[in-house]
Amino acid sequence: MIGSADIREWRGHAVVDERDRRIGTLESVYVETASDLPLFATVTVGLPSRRRLVFVPLDHAVLGPGYVRVAYPKSMVKQAPSIGTDDILPAGDEPALFAHYSIDYATGAGGERRLARR
Repeated sequence: MIGSADIREWRGHAVVDERDRRIGTLESVYVETASDLPLFATVTVGLPSRRRLVFVPLDHAVLGPGYVRVAYPKSMVKQAPSIGTDDILPAGDEPALFAHYSIDYATGAGGERRLARR
């Protein structure tokens, strides 16, 4: 697993899929609130006039010189739930994000959200 201190250093680097196809640029990291471990990254995609942030899980991510390789195909990442470049993920949108990647979703014991931006 990539440590949260490590992944913050990769902000602005290329994000590529498992076949080294460029997806976009790493913008931020969302950690799991219970453990504070990196769980998702947001990736800037789109044309300069229509940029958006898509989410991609960081499980099995590999750091390289100037890039982060994720374990998901570019087409799947580009179709993931997205937010505007100045927005944050609403708590109500978390289940759909996890479902897109077939990851089990459960809130905390007190109903708190699962993701927090770092």
